[in-house]
Amino acid sequence: MHTFQQLVQEFETQITTRNVFPERPNNLYEPCRYLIALKGKRVRPVACLMAAELFAPIPSCTWDAAIAIELFHNFTLIHDDIMDKAPLRRGFPTIHAKYGLTAGILGGDAMSIFAYQSLSNVENNFRKVLNLFNKTAIEVCEGQQMDMDFENRTNVTIEEYIEMIQLKTSVLLAASMEIGALTAFAPEEDCKWIYEFGKNLGIAFQLQDDYLDSFGNTEKIGKQIGGDILANKKTYLYLHALQNANSVQKEQLAQWLQKEDYVAQDKINAIKEIFTHTHADQACREAVNHYSQKSFESLMQLNVPEPKKEPLMLLAKELLNREQ
Repeated sequence: MHTFQQLVQEFETQITTRNVFPERPNNLYEPCRYLIALKGKRVRPVACLMAAELFAPIPSCTWDAAIAIELFHNFTLIHDDIMDKAPLRRGFPTIHAKYGLTAGILGGDAMSIFAYQSLSNVENNFRKVLNLFNKTAIEVCEGQQMDMDFENRTNVTIEEYIEMIQLKTSVLLAASMEIGALTAFAPEEDCKWIYEFGKNLGIAFQLQDDYLDSFGNTEKIGKQIGGDILANKKTYLYLHALQNANSVQKEQLAQWLQKEDYVAQDKINAIKEIFTHTHADQACREAVNHYSQKSFESLMQLNVPEPKKEPLMLLAKELLNREQ
C-alpha cells in the first residue's frame, strides 16, 4: 500500500509527463497549464488511486480516471473564480485575473473536455464510471447554483446548507473514491460504502473549513480569518447563530449584512461574538464530529483487511485535524 504523499508525487509525474494540453493555440492552453502547475493538495485524484488500491494493485486506467477527476475539479475552480470575481487561487492570480475573462471561460471549457478525453481511456467498468462521473458533474453544478441562490435568500435552512455543500463539495470526493473502486472491480457493496465514506468526509471537511474561517489561526491555516463573514456567506455558523439568536442579536446580524461602510475587523469581531453567544461555534464542531464519525463507520464496513484501510483513515484524520 502507498501513502498519500507517495501517490501525490507519482500523480505529479503522471500529469506532467502526459502533456495533457497541446502547445497551440497557446492563448487557450497556457492558462490551463498555468493552473495545473500551481498544483493543489491533489486530494481527489489521489483518493481515487487509494480507493483502487484497497482492492487490487492500482490498474493503469485508474491513473486516467484520476487525471480526469483533477481536470474536472480545476475546470470548476476556473468558473467558480469567475462567478465569485476571485483575484487569487492558491495564493496566485486566478486565470481570469491573469489572462482575461475570455481565457477563463474558454480555458475552463477546454479543461472539462480534456477531462472526458482522459476518462475515455478507462476500460474497467467504463459505463459505470462514466455514469457516475456525469451524475457528479451535474450535482456539482447544482450545488454551485444553490450557493449562488443563497446569496439572495434570507430563509436558508441548515438542512439546505448541508445539501448544498454535499453537492458542491463532497460528492466529487465521494465519486473519486467510488470511481477508483470501480476501476479495481470492487464488489458493489464496497463501492457503496467507499462512496459514503467520501461523501461524509467531504461534508465534515467543509464544516471544518467554515469553523476555521472564523475561529482558526491565521498563521497556521494560511489565510485571513473572517473571510466568510466579510463576504456575508451563509455558512453553518451563521445559520445556526440566526436560528438561535435573540431579537437583539438577529437585528445586529441583519444590520451587519446590510452595512456597506464598516471597519472589517469590527464586523468580524461583532459577528464572531454572536456566534459564540449562540453556541454556533460549538454546534459546528459537533457537526464536524458527527459527519466524521459517519465517514469512519462507512470505512469500517468495507470488506477488506483492516491494515489496508489505514492510509485512508490517516488521510481522513489529516484533513479533519488541521491546525486551528
